[in-house]
Amino acid sequence: MSNSNIYRQYDIRGIVNQELTDDVMFDIGRAFALYARQHGYHKILLGRDNRLSSPHYRDLLVDALLQSGCDIVDLGMVITPMFYFASRYLEIGAGIMITASHNPGEYNGCKLLLGESTIYGDQIMDIKQLIEKKGFPVLSSGNLTNYDIGEAYMQMITEKIKLGPNKPKVVVDCGNGSASPFAPELFARLGCETIALFCDSDPTFPNHHPDPVKPENLQDLIRLVKQSQADIGIGIDGDGDRLGVVDKDGNMIWGDQLMILFWRDILPRYPGLPSIVEVKCSQSLIDEIERLGGTPLIYKTGHSLIKAKMKETGAIFTGEMSGHMFF
Repeated sequence: MSNSNIYRQYDIRGIVNQELTDDVMFDIGRAFALYARQHGYHKILLGRDNRLSSPHYRDLLVDALLQSGCDIVDLGMVITPMFYFASRYLEIGAGIMITASHNPGEYNGCKLLLGESTIYGDQIMDIKQLIEKKGFPVLSSGNLTNYDIGEAYMQMITEKIKLGPNKPKVVVDCGNGSASPFAPELFARLGCETIALFCDSDPTFPNHHPDPVKPENLQDLIRLVKQSQADIGIGIDGDGDRLGVVDKDGNMIWGDQLMILFWRDILPRYPGLPSIVEVKCSQSLIDEIERLGGTPLIYKTGHSLIKAKMKETGAIFTGEMSGHMFF
């Protein structure tokens, strides 16, 4: 039986080979395949981060999903935002992203996509109950297809974001995480003068842990920003969906400060826009939203909860202190 501790509010996550054994990961694949089929999805999108255990877990999930009669589109190693983009781009409404986000290297896990967002809360518990019941149906094997989403993702961003005449000098620190093959190239394509720091994919994370919200993980970035006289430094977490930022003087710009900068651009152009504020953010963010004419809506922490609230209210932007930014 699987360890109940691995079933979190927003994902499934545990210590490799202790809490997250091969049998548990295989059963997660079988249970999610059944759950997806119950909701009308027969094709599964699969992605993974660059952790040491991720290729092995990918193989286990491929076997589990194929045995469950599902077709698979395998993206290979990607960042989590690329995985979400691929779901829309390829019109595949169910998927598994193998990642433990910013957790230490001995952890791994998965985010489960169904419909327009990842499942959470009671839906995660539904997966747990399916695993405990076992009795998965034996179906004819599905098909496996590989797909490289990288170029389409890059083109989408470069089409949407156009820089002005002043091209910034940017230091990008991927912490040897999954963003390493993608982030420096993307910033260069946007027209930035890009300096790559720890942008070789290495799942041992030899330089620092890829969690850019913690000041101790930004010290090398701060030094290089000052040394190179860069305009900005950007640290990216292990699966590429959170960021930490330092200014040209090496000062950390916290999540709520970043949101203030974004809202100063967004609210004047979208007056009356719903302005969701994660509960962990400072009063300064609330005050600035009100100064700009917005109405702050204080809401819970958690990317799945916040994305659902954005859809409900029609919001086009919000963020979390953890460095998640949602547009």
